[in-house]
Amino acid sequence: MSDFLDILTHGRRLKAAVKELSVSELEEVQKKLEKVISDRREEEAELQKLEAEKQRKIAELKKAMADAGIGVDELVEGTPVTVKPKRKRAPKPAKYAIIDKNGERITWTGQGRMPNALKDALERGDKIEKYLIK
Repeated sequence: MSDFLDILTHGRRLKAAVKELSVSELEEVQKKLEKVISDRREEEAELQKLEAEKQRKIAELKKAMADAGIGVDELVEGTPVTVKPKRKRAPKPAKYAIIDKNGERITWTGQGRMPNALKDALERGDKIEKYLIK
């Protein structure tokens, strides 16, 4: 919770925070707070009204479906819900190759972390084009 909300919701902290305000300033704050509260009540009432309307429409649709003898499964039967499988992309081909100290060939696509053997070769002054796979 923010410091502001901590102060606002705790009686003693609120009293300490507003002790330097005059009564007229406190009354002005009260009016603003009452306005915020009334606005919030109106918003909540509107949301409740919209939700009630939605539930009424759902009930109407359920009744109409029951009267027609239609089930929910019949509505979605023609349009099966399928999830497309994610296709894995093909791995990128190696772009660089180097033989390490153990005689093992190490390849690198040019993406991600550079292999240590290639990094060491570049630090020694070699050009990366030397290790390019043709």
